[in-house]
Amino acid sequence: MFIPFEVTKDNLTISTDPQRLDLEAVCGFMARSYWAQNRTRPTIERALRNSLVFGAYEESCMVAMARIVTDYATFAWLCDVFVREEYRGRGIGKWLMESILAHPELQGLRRWLLATRDAHGLYSQYGYTSLHNIERWMERINPDAS
Repeated sequence: MFIPFEVTKDNLTISTDPQRLDLEAVCGFMARSYWAQNRTRPTIERALRNSLVFGAYEESCMVAMARIVTDYATFAWLCDVFVREEYRGRGIGKWLMESILAHPELQGLRRWLLATRDAHGLYSQYGYTSLHNIERWMERINPDAS
């Protein structure tokens, strides 16, 4: 049984309750992002359903999000992280990271991964580094996938 994780600070709430997600806000941001601009709405919805999603809310307004793909035992991939432009500079991204790393179901994982073009400074504050043993890592890309 899924029990949403929720933390509150000032007038903001971070929650993993999928019922709170604002799909319009998520799809709108993804369409403007450098990493998911061609992702279709059905693909976004399927990804959200099959992930642990952290939303940050000011009352009912979704202001930030991060998606975790995980097996809850050994591995987690942090992806699709955004803070709406008008809410940046208020520490919401940092609080989102702290909340993700504090989630009780994500403790003791051996490896966390992420990819970023421009937020290395933020993530390094939370222990992320460049890949070790990069020669071991491979990827398979399907350029036709949405």
